Amino acid sequence: MPKTAFLFPGQASQFVGMGTELIVSYPKATELFATADQILGFDLSKVMFNGSEEELKQTNITQPSVFLHSIISYQCKLVDQTPDAVAGHSLGEFSALVCAGVMSFEDGLRLVRQRALAMQEACDQNPGTMAAIVGLEEAQIEDICCNITDDVCVAANYNCPGQLVISGSIEGIKKAESLLMAAGAKRVILLNVGGAFHSPLMQPAKEKLADAINNTNFSKPICPVYQNVNSLPQTDPQQIQENLIQQLTAPVLWTQTIQAMIKNGIEEFVEVGGNGTVLSGFMKRIDRNSIIRTA
Repeated sequence: MPKTAFLFPGQASQFVGMGTELIVSYPKATELFATADQILGFDLSKVMFNGSEEELKQTNITQPSVFLHSIISYQCKLVDQTPDAVAGHSLGEFSALVCAGVMSFEDGLRLVRQRALAMQEACDQNPGTMAAIVGLEEAQIEDICCNITDDVCVAANYNCPGQLVISGSIEGIKKAESLLMAAGAKRVILLNVGGAFHSPLMQPAKEKLADAINNTNFSKPICPVYQNVNSLPQTDPQQIQENLIQQLTAPVLWTQTIQAMIKNGIEEFVEVGGNGTVLSGFMKRIDRNSIIRTA
């Protein structure tokens, strides 16, 4: 049997009607959606099933929706399979930790809800944005970001070769856009996000979430968890907890994570939940020889 990793997507993998396909096919999904609505104190499932694209883009809705869709997809389709490793992209790391048995579904959902609210508050306090840079070497992008010292601008998401996302203040990203295009970037694509995720502007959210994470029980995982902040496999609950706290202001090392998994013998990847295209798309740019399927 090939070694298999389960991958969990983050924001941008939501879609209109998400979850309806699970309700139709799996009785257990109905039970899990009802449990989630009870924990959250509002009918998230109704928004997921019937909400508009605009509603689903709101951070306080997007994050629990993507988490819930991933976990219910896992519970309904893959629960009898034990992965050899797991990883999640940004928000998806919480789904990965639940899958690996590090935290309960209920605790994971509560943390994701708190994360979304804390990030929204940080966005309101410190407006910012993000942009994907296409066609420029990572080192050049990093140098340009480092040279913008009067505004916030940092490398935030190493998604795949040829696509690095930067994050920062609105002015910082504007300055970077001019410099990056002058340096030869093919495109600078402003992302439709609510703020400067994975940048120093998320510090207030990090501080709020740290308390919640520290008060949550973390158990030893059933398999290594490759975390965003360092792309390394972790099995120590305390280290996993510490890395999760750092995640909000640190870059997502996704390319490095997949490369580390491949180096450690992972041959097959399963994208669990979401629209099934985001992480699969990155994978095609990272390693075309790896097998990737969706669940």
